[in-house]
Amino acid sequence: MDIRSEVKKMKEDSPQMAALSIEVRNQALLAAAEALLNAREEIFKANEEDMEAAREAGIPQAVMKRLKFDQHKLEDVIQGIRELVKLKDPLAKVQMARELDQGLRLYRISCPIGVIGIIFEARPDALVQISALCIKSGNCAVLKGGKETARTNKVLFDLIYQAVTKAGLPKGCMLQAEQHQEIDQLLDCHDCVDLLIPRGSNAFVQYIMNHTKIPVMGHADGICHIYVDEEYDKEKAIPVLVDAKTQYTAACNATETLLVNRRIAAEFLPMAAQALTGAGVKLRGTEEVSRIIDCEIMGEEEFHTEYLDLVLSIKLVDSLEEAVQHINTYGSHHTDCIITENPEHGEKFMQLVDSAGVYQNCSTRFADGFRYGFGAEVGISTGKIHARGPVGLEGLVTYKYRLFGEGHIVEDYASGKRNFSFRDLQV
Repeated sequence: MDIRSEVKKMKEDSPQMAALSIEVRNQALLAAAEALLNAREEIFKANEEDMEAAREAGIPQAVMKRLKFDQHKLEDVIQGIRELVKLKDPLAKVQMARELDQGLRLYRISCPIGVIGIIFEARPDALVQISALCIKSGNCAVLKGGKETARTNKVLFDLIYQAVTKAGLPKGCMLQAEQHQEIDQLLDCHDCVDLLIPRGSNAFVQYIMNHTKIPVMGHADGICHIYVDEEYDKEKAIPVLVDAKTQYTAACNATETLLVNRRIAAEFLPMAAQALTGAGVKLRGTEEVSRIIDCEIMGEEEFHTEYLDLVLSIKLVDSLEEAVQHINTYGSHHTDCIITENPEHGEKFMQLVDSAGVYQNCSTRFADGFRYGFGAEVGISTGKIHARGPVGLEGLVTYKYRLFGEGHIVEDYASGKRNFSFRDLQV
């Protein structure tokens, strides 16, 4: 397949996609959900073939969890689609209304970004979530999944594409790239792709960023932290810590580093170690930590490590400020949490930590578009431009300005014949 020629056709179809009514887009989503439910056995069969091939290839267990698409994953993505349908239309929203002068009215209106290329590794459920979000937000989507789930991705894409085009979406609403070399072809399409969203390893995301002129939105690592303050509640701290580390270790929002205030280390660390090791977690820490609990000794630079496995780094700090400095130095600006009963400490932590998500007394695993009520997410952005954190519908729209006049010309204002009055209108 010639990606460039296909993407150019998509670009031509993108205005039609943007102009579809919310009713058509929602009906297309419901049709896709129905198609997935009706073909569940075909999907599971394809996924089992992918899983078997991955096992034979010696794929790490942490990655294997991401590859699996079973009844539970299917139910999750179907629920996500149904929640997405309930959400308000993100398009044609008046974000600003202003009268520049009598009869000259300016409006800022939300609209789709256009053609979005999403390149993701491993998780086939990501294909469903991304497709659904792009449909709801009126964007055309080029989808390239990992080779590990090629069979599953193909079945999912075909089912969704056939359902939504039958429901009234243009032919260019979706495109699946299946060959690895097509990634480089896609990176070359800066004249017809408006945004790239890569999901995968640090090296993978960096490769995408370094080989395209297309704007890229994504995150490279998920080095998340929990800091246990001296004013903590152990009834909250232990369950939050265990959940953040073990609930789904392969996710980018799983906690990788535990920071503990020295004042409570002798009391807290043994309790934490017992709970964590009981859950199968291997502990690594500084030499100071090893004098309190049994753990593997690690060096300072190793705090840059994202494990995506049942392994946790531990360090002691003197203060909240030192914890913040460590997080801003070694973290990935993803999601970080403070365990404290002191509201002033919580507020200070949230102000000073430079991350997309800052939490108090809750698991970092909440950093997710579905759990935020976004329906789903195309990824989590650790950047600061356009979208940050879990990227749902709002992260997939931009805006345009509409100006309505009655024969107004700039020369009248340049010459002083007329003056701007600038009056905000009710939205």
